[in-house]
Amino acid sequence: MSKYNALWEYARKSGKESFQLTFEEIQKIAGVPIDHSFLKYKKELADHGYQVGKISMKEQMVCFHKVDR
Repeated sequence: MSKYNALWEYARKSGKESFQLTFEEIQKIAGVPIDHSFLKYKKELADHGYQVGKISMKEQMVCFHKVDR
């Protein structure tokens, strides 16, 4: 079980084509702060029909996009 499972489920249930979340929103959803390990874990998101797009350190924002299966 990934520490970001709650975030992956949030993305899957959103059903949106794309959306953005701040680092703070991700922490609230996942229950853990975003850190460098997020880069490794983000690959799991494909199993939920999404991928991570741009990660902005300056704006502290992550973009998520639905993928075609």
